[in-house]
Amino acid sequence: MRNTIYLDYNATTPCDPEVVDAMLPYFRDNFGNASSQSHSYGWLASDALEKSSFVIANALNVSPNQIIYTSGATESINTILKGVFNHKLNKKNHIITVETEHKAVLDVCQNLEKKGARITYLKVDKNGIISLDELKKKINSNTLMVAIMFANNETGVLQPIESISEICKKHSSLFFSDATQALGKISLGSFFSLVDFACFSSHKIYGPKGMGMIFIKKTDEINWESFVQGGGQQRKLRGGTYNIPGIVGFSKAIELNLNQIEKFANKTEKLRNYMEELLLKIEGAKVNSRGFDRLPNTLNVSFSHVDGEQLLNVLGQHIAVSNGSACNSASINPSHVLSAMGIESSRALASMRISLGKHNTLNDTKKAVNHIVKSVEKVRNNNILWKKNNPIIVRE
Repeated sequence: MRNTIYLDYNATTPCDPEVVDAMLPYFRDNFGNASSQSHSYGWLASDALEKSSFVIANALNVSPNQIIYTSGATESINTILKGVFNHKLNKKNHIITVETEHKAVLDVCQNLEKKGARITYLKVDKNGIISLDELKKKINSNTLMVAIMFANNETGVLQPIESISEICKKHSSLFFSDATQALGKISLGSFFSLVDFACFSSHKIYGPKGMGMIFIKKTDEINWESFVQGGGQQRKLRGGTYNIPGIVGFSKAIELNLNQIEKFANKTEKLRNYMEELLLKIEGAKVNSRGFDRLPNTLNVSFSHVDGEQLLNVLGQHIAVSNGSACNSASINPSHVLSAMGIESSRALASMRISLGKHNTLNDTKKAVNHIVKSVEKVRNNNILWKKNNPIIVRE
């Protein structure tokens, strides 16, 4: 593993040493339950909870009362969609989402359809962007919620959330945006003023796994039945003992990374663009969503006449990349994101997502490109259709 170059930061990130150091006391010495208010162990845990929430809220420019802690983005998505739908079932039952959403959103929507929800799945263009005109046509007085992610986890493409928010407000529809991949990579700016709900995950920004968060704009209007019941914690919206080490770690990760967004974006975008230019010299290579607003660290590239599974197996000896979402790795089908963009199955199956992080260097990217060029050539040498035409050509 020490000789493997890690380029799968959209899947997960290594826990920052400062994050680990911040968490350790709450595993050992200050291990109390924040709900135990009759002794010092509980008081210290409660104090850590309050301080961490303040740090997160201050960094995001929101109120601590607008934050609900969860086990991750998947639980957050389930909580928001199911909670709002069940609470408003007798009033509205229409939800709009997008064909390229994370599987957590799509799977929950399919589940809600069985319970009476009417789901509209918006299409995207060849670059993965929704049509605002289509959204305007589909949204109506019965639309409870619009669920559209900010940054796509496979291509990095950014949706026009300001325009989406305006459309939702005109129709009095709630707007939920999965911003899991955006946090720590780009400035969120006015994001929280545009959405009613959002979700995040700690392990995407060098924090601990198993720690997530929901943003709820108007807490006084939310009265759904708790998704996790038992104890009444978090204003009865999510029961269970507070994960104090996780919350402290998430807080520290946000504090560290949100202060360096511009530095991170500049560095990773330069490395991403450098890799992109070199990979496009490979005959039959195509970068998906190139030229559109994307996360600065994300590159999705396809190769013609390549068996994607073989390519990843060969590359796995040298670099860590993926063919899409880690949450959908068991699927043998082409990426639903790329398929929705109109990319044919053979090319979608021969695609890889490269996602850079703060530990990558120029030397990493040079070595990675070299491995990819050699691996594409090796895989293509076993492809009769490619051999019938040309060997791999790298343009000067």
